[in-house]
Amino acid sequence: MKISTKGRYGLTIMMELAAQYGEGPLSLKSIAERNQLSEHYLEQLVAPLRNGGLVKSVRGAYGGYILSKEPASITSGDIIRILEGPISPVDFTEEDDPAKRDLWLRIRDSIAGVLDSTTLADLISYKDEREVDSYMFYI
Repeated sequence: MKISTKGRYGLTIMMELAAQYGEGPLSLKSIAERNQLSEHYLEQLVAPLRNGGLVKSVRGAYGGYILSKEPASITSGDIIRILEGPISPVDFTEEDDPAKRDLWLRIRDSIAGVLDSTTLADLISYKDEREVDSYMFYI
């Protein structure tokens, strides 16, 4: 299974919103500029996220988007499934060789396990830790 730009940029949107959680709405324009992405493309991605109940839009001069739930209750699996569809490394049928079918099922379940156990809170915490660790101090 290869995650397309839909899934990758969708995670970017959601991580940006998670980092600003509780501080008010964030515009797609600011997300696009900060990550050097197309605002138009992000608009196409945020619609399914809104329809899927993960984000809410806020109208007005200082409007934008906010998470519909706290970052710890949204998993990367939620986001990927909305934007990419079902998680499956290959399409297979019941007629396939049972050994191969078992392999594909185990791979699918492993991928789903990682995605479903990683929340937005985990992702932004990891990002924050990496930024702190990346500073180099000279004396």
